[in-house]
Amino acid sequence: MRNLALVLEYDGTGYGGWQIQPNAPSIQEEVEAGLSTLLKHPVRVTGSGRTDAGVHALGQVAHFETPSRIPLRGVFHGLNSLLPPAIAVRAVWEMPPGFDARRSAREKTYRYRLHVGPAPSAFARPYSWRVTARLDLGVMAEAATRFEGTHDFGAFRAAGCAARTTVRTVRRVALAARGEFVDVEVVGNGFLRHMVRIVVGTLVEVGRGRMSVADVEAALRHPDRARAGPTAPARGLTLVEVRYDVKPLEVVP
Repeated sequence: MRNLALVLEYDGTGYGGWQIQPNAPSIQEEVEAGLSTLLKHPVRVTGSGRTDAGVHALGQVAHFETPSRIPLRGVFHGLNSLLPPAIAVRAVWEMPPGFDARRSAREKTYRYRLHVGPAPSAFARPYSWRVTARLDLGVMAEAATRFEGTHDFGAFRAAGCAARTTVRTVRRVALAARGEFVDVEVVGNGFLRHMVRIVVGTLVEVGRGRMSVADVEAALRHPDRARAGPTAPARGLTLVEVRYDVKPLEVVP
């Protein structure tokens, strides 16, 4: 049995998220349907994580097992021909036995894009959150550093989050101004449900002057959701990369 992994890029607009669900189309459902058609047997894929409805990906990773001897290039071209335009396979990896896209992940990078330009943009809207208030990027950058390290992020998770522990390690939170946009990059070993979006919502509140750096520090000391800022809209969030210690045996293209 072969263990293959896909690096997937997708536009999450119009999808109910990564995971299969009864009342909305999902990325997982589309990928499994395409693979099952291509390989001529039922396929179940496991993603590195569950992106929410409306969240995008540049580097989601999902693995699956197959007895098929189809070359990796055949999987790459064949699956891309079967997927809808909003989903693309960027690479196919032949992985050693035991590799698991979720359990083997060591670090994930997310990017959240804020649109701070003077006028709305029809093209930017599906991939960013337009913030019309003037933001103090300096104090936002200072507040961002407070999230780095190992903390209890209980104040930064959605209601209904079923994680057994709310302690997570965040290696970097950095802001980068790019013309009309401000990108917030968050790198860590794992994230709670809506955690990145709540971190961004909190940073925007700091930038507006509605919260202070001290408020961020207090929210990390006291895991009460009411202490953190609002949840930023899903459309601005993109899963950029998932990093692994395990090396692929073969990569296409």
